[in-house]
Amino acid sequence: MRLFVAAALLCVSVIGVHSDSHSLRYYNTGVSSPGSGLPVFSVVGYVDDKEITNYNSDTRQRLPRTEWMKKLGSDYWDGQTQVGRSNEAVYKRDVQTAMSRFNQTGGIHIVQYMYGCELRDDGTTEGYFQYGYDGRDFIYLDTQREIYIPTMNEAQISTQRWNSPEVRAGEIHKNYLENECIEWLKKHINNGREDLERRVRPEVKVWGRAQQDGITRLQCLVYGFHPRPVDVKWMRNGKDHLPSDEMSPTLPHPDGTYQIRVSVEVPTQEADTYSCHVDHSSLEEVLTKKYGE
Repeated sequence: MRLFVAAALLCVSVIGVHSDSHSLRYYNTGVSSPGSGLPVFSVVGYVDDKEITNYNSDTRQRLPRTEWMKKLGSDYWDGQTQVGRSNEAVYKRDVQTAMSRFNQTGGIHIVQYMYGCELRDDGTTEGYFQYGYDGRDFIYLDTQREIYIPTMNEAQISTQRWNSPEVRAGEIHKNYLENECIEWLKKHINNGREDLERRVRPEVKVWGRAQQDGITRLQCLVYGFHPRPVDVKWMRNGKDHLPSDEMSPTLPHPDGTYQIRVSVEVPTQEADTYSCHVDHSSLEEVLTKKYGE
């Protein structure tokens, strides 16, 4: 079960470092009232780590976020704008319904809905529907049993209705994930292949700073790479993995590449050597950078 977190932090990792798998995900967020710094309603779509589409209650337009999404044409975007406006009204009711379930009459509260599918390089697929409330899991789809599972008591009413023979939401949504979602993902991959499958080798810098009591803090900065998935770790004497005491998020650059920084603290001993090891899909073999060289 994946953890549902606050809107600004939503992230699901579904792509391995060397995998040619691709994913399509949508994040819908409804906020109980203005003043949170977020639009009252928004929909953001991603293919892999690329934001491809955005609708929010401020612009009230579904807009492409990449050049290759514009290939879908004005009819598509006009239709998606109408869908966004309809969903905006629905989410306003959903937030109020959720607040009533929790006996809340004020404050800023957030309803979230994430769904998507993954197409792996071996042809297998996976899909997921998840709902969250105020940063916590609320309901999720069990795709094997085709039913929705509540993760808190306040979600019981919704899951009973969705799982009823009259609604069968789980069956309908699973069918969407395995068919329509995958077909759209394939279309997006075809339209954006040059961008999505671009490979840029990372650059690596390492340095250290002496701390108190004979401890050295080592830093490894990996930057300028694409796509986003990367594995970075410190090693002692080329074989002992050192768990990091600090790892930054993988952050985007304006040019579409990424950076990450990984730190460890080690005893200062001349007999030991330390190196940063980077594994990325642009590399034929692991890139190693030794501290002190």
